[in-house]
Amino acid sequence: MAALSEKAEFSKRNTKVLAISCNDTESHQGWIQDINASQSCTVEFPIIADPTREIAVKWGMLDETDKDAAGLPMTVRSVFIISPDKSLKLMLAYPASTGRNFAEIIRVLDSLQLTASHKVATPVNWEQGGDCMVLPTVKPEDTAALFPKGVDVLNVPSGKPYLRQTPQPNV
Repeated sequence: MAALSEKAEFSKRNTKVLAISCNDTESHQGWIQDINASQSCTVEFPIIADPTREIAVKWGMLDETDKDAAGLPMTVRSVFIISPDKSLKLMLAYPASTGRNFAEIIRVLDSLQLTASHKVATPVNWEQGGDCMVLPTVKPEDTAALFPKGVDVLNVPSGKPYLRQTPQPNV
């Protein structure tokens, strides 16, 4: 759930959150009350009702192997990050049995926003403020101007100088 703290985190990143559910609006109201009470949070994002599952089918959000009591495919907990240019930057699907990890979604959002404006990639387990990798397309002679905090070439078994690390440029 996007509780109050997550709402503030998404707002800091100029990001809007919304949900699509294969239930009707009335059931959403009850669900919101149950979640707010049981998860100690406040659901504060719009929910689009998709009781015909038209959107879920178009976006591939159904799990054909997991059926509900009526025999209909369960929806997966899909996460889509769509950039300001309306391109899909991330699609993540959790099975119906697994809740989303908003800390991970925020981490990915931070990475996407960072890498959209700097010539870096974020390595495995990267977190805000951590070192980044210089893109392989950046010429060695351009690194000093682009990365004034410095660049370290990692010593790897292949001996190739392509893995270059730099402090996060925007902090």
